[in-house]
Amino acid sequence: MKLRFVGIDPNTGTGESPTVWVDEDKHELVLQGWKAGPDLETECASTEIPGHAKGIPDHEAVIRIPARMVSILREACDAAERADLR
Repeated sequence: MKLRFVGIDPNTGTGESPTVWVDEDKHELVLQGWKAGPDLETECASTEIPGHAKGIPDHEAVIRIPARMVSILREACDAAERADLR
């Protein structure tokens, strides 16, 4: 696995570090964020999405990324496109 670090929450403090990488081998964005609480998980799991089963599979997670990281996410998306990770 070859992870390319893209960025970390600019307001990171001790123990809190939402982070973004690009996995160039698996062609994926890798996100580290805050765990969703039970209320957010319930809301996500109960939202109707056409053509998509309700719920959150055991192998998936809902995480939170602060809006101040939008530019970091854009940079990761641009890096993924340049590396033809689509």
